[in-house]
Amino acid sequence: MLRWSLTGAASLILTYAAFILYNAGQALFGALLLALAVGIAITFGGVRGYSWRFVFPALAAVLIFITFPVLYTIYLGFTNYSSFNLLDYERAVSVLMSNRAIDKSTEKTFQVGTDTAGYRLWFPDEELTSGPLTLSGDPETADLIPGVQPTELLEPRDAIKLRTALQAVELVEQDGTTLRNSGLRTFAQVTSEYQRLSETQLKRVSDGAILTANPKTGFFVTESGEQVPPGWRVYIGTDNFKRIFTNDGIRSPMLKIFGWTVMFAAISTALVFALGVTLAVILQWPHLKGKTIYRVLLILPYAVPSFISILVFKGLFNQNFGEINFILDALFGTSVDWNTNGWSARVMIIIVNTWLGYPYMMLLAMGFLQGVPEDHKKAAALEGASAARVFFTITLPQILPPFVPMLISAFAFNFNNIVLILLLTRGGPDRAGTVVPAGETDILGSFTYRIAFTDSGTQFGLAGAITLIIFLIVAIIAYANFVAIRRAANKKRYGV
Repeated sequence: MLRWSLTGAASLILTYAAFILYNAGQALFGALLLALAVGIAITFGGVRGYSWRFVFPALAAVLIFITFPVLYTIYLGFTNYSSFNLLDYERAVSVLMSNRAIDKSTEKTFQVGTDTAGYRLWFPDEELTSGPLTLSGDPETADLIPGVQPTELLEPRDAIKLRTALQAVELVEQDGTTLRNSGLRTFAQVTSEYQRLSETQLKRVSDGAILTANPKTGFFVTESGEQVPPGWRVYIGTDNFKRIFTNDGIRSPMLKIFGWTVMFAAISTALVFALGVTLAVILQWPHLKGKTIYRVLLILPYAVPSFISILVFKGLFNQNFGEINFILDALFGTSVDWNTNGWSARVMIIIVNTWLGYPYMMLLAMGFLQGVPEDHKKAAALEGASAARVFFTITLPQILPPFVPMLISAFAFNFNNIVLILLLTRGGPDRAGTVVPAGETDILGSFTYRIAFTDSGTQFGLAGAITLIIFLIVAIIAYANFVAIRRAANKKRYGV
């Protein structure tokens, strides 16, 4: 009974939440919660599905937090979703219909006054006063007639507190003209800026222009081709991908960023591997004293949270006040433009990334080196081989196979290492002549992030299309990692 009660309560809560999301216009998320509620009811409420109770939480987590976000992001890549196309169609029409046009020729300055009958609005220029008002916030209508100033006029700061209530007031002049609140100190004739002619057409009152809904672009368009925001989300097919590959303002910086991303991931992985293995070999030297202290000091970068280290390096590499430029100026009489020169900024990023990544490779190498037989190295030394030749002909070939999956994983990680880029350089310095935000140190991940969240147009659809491209590239890398791991396992098992 307890199991059924908890299952029923969870299913009802999720169903209610799905209903709320559906009414709020979020049908997709509502359907996701409804599917989760049904899954819980089937798995924990019945006998047949109860055997899945241990698998269901993990399966639901994968579907909700991994599969669904990936599929939803891919879907956005085929839409025009952006800051100009955030709404659905009916909401966009509602926003346009709520726009108001103010007739400046009828604008009148007012003051709020009180007398024994309640509140009154006083228009000193025309010596007009309104009928008594409650200003409770409910819609009110009063006549505007010649009259005397109310007994007491409120101070401006007190009148501003009644602004919300004043917006619900309509004043009718003697000729029948209706005035509404048009500013902090004015009333005027306020009319709707648009009239709805049909399901897909609006008329702009100011100039009589006819606006027609364009289902391909998600905007109302005038006969002259003017697009009137706000727009709405529509499916645009592969238009975002066409923009990526045909618009030079997007294609050119993206190709350069892709090249830098591959170069950054490859150089970082190679340097991290080389430094980590070198330090591990040094720490294995039997005549080295104080190994414990060296190991602790060399592992410290791995123990400190990476974002703290990145922010510390950001201060050290400050080209005006950073300690690194002070040292370079004192030793060589020069300083480096770490933040304004593209190549200098890239060198800085690689240095910081190498510092953050070498301890992990060093720890792995220290473990793999333990598996290299000492008699092989001693036999080579007896044959007269130098220490370098022993390392490159005996040690490295034996530790490299188990390192291959780790190196591929490190490459994939650095390929999407947007935290380092955003915290250290924010992608800068910016590239000139682009139609989207793109910097010299941007990698594909940070480039996509800037398009989606820092661009003035917040182009979520375009960012989704680029994300799909990145996803395919990373999928290929992941497949290569899988193949490398399988081959390494087979080689270890069968010796081939």
